[in-house]
Amino acid sequence: MTLQSSATRHLPPWEGGDLASRPVTGTVKNLATELFQRICAERYSYGTRLPAERHLAEEFGVSRNTIRQALDLLEDFEVVSRRAGSGSFVSFKPRPEARKSNGPETGEELPPLEEIAEITSPLELNVVRTIIEPEMVRLAVINMSARDIAKLHGVLATLESITTDAAEFARWDEIFHLQLARGTHNPLLIAMYELINHVRRQAHWAPNKEKNLSPRRIRDYQQKHRSIYEAIEARDIESAVEFVKLHMTDVQQDLTRGS
Repeated sequence: MTLQSSATRHLPPWEGGDLASRPVTGTVKNLATELFQRICAERYSYGTRLPAERHLAEEFGVSRNTIRQALDLLEDFEVVSRRAGSGSFVSFKPRPEARKSNGPETGEELPPLEEIAEITSPLELNVVRTIIEPEMVRLAVINMSARDIAKLHGVLATLESITTDAAEFARWDEIFHLQLARGTHNPLLIAMYELINHVRRQAHWAPNKEKNLSPRRIRDYQQKHRSIYEAIEARDIESAVEFVKLHMTDVQQDLTRGS
């Protein structure tokens, strides 16, 4: 399979940490990444139809089944949408490149993401989560499709299988909440939550978080996540919001103990 190089490479959405919930072969992942790069370069622009599967299979020298798996991955991350009998259409809009502020008319420049992560304390992060997550889950209950809920259930199943590994539990906890963000189908909110997860992983305070995740505490958090999921599955907005608020209260208490 011959992949074309791009002058500017963009990070595919499945590189955010939760591809483990949908294992794919290296060939499929590389092919999906190449198609994603073409979309970002607007070789395949928003709303247009991708070449037919047989043409892509011929171009890349792979089977049509491999092409289908790559398109399945792109569809899972809402890069393309599939229409029976019509083909695959681009449903992803590349973000414009960030431009630096060169004058007062554009306001003060934001600090780099790494600097934001360094200067944000666990309690400051939790304040932001407490503001965002109740309304995020409210929107998720309204907008999540049956497929979104099935994905969330798969993440929850993995989360509930972890009994003692604090680091692994923390990773899947991030994936669970990011899946809630994706369920809103709001690109800005999803990007904001990806930043929240980026800050959560910072080495200067992540060990304190994991230190509090004893097997008993892991079980407590699993029950909270189960309650959130069941409320979402039942389309019970108020219960889902209340369970998220209770969860955020527990997280804040743990952070206070660990600080």
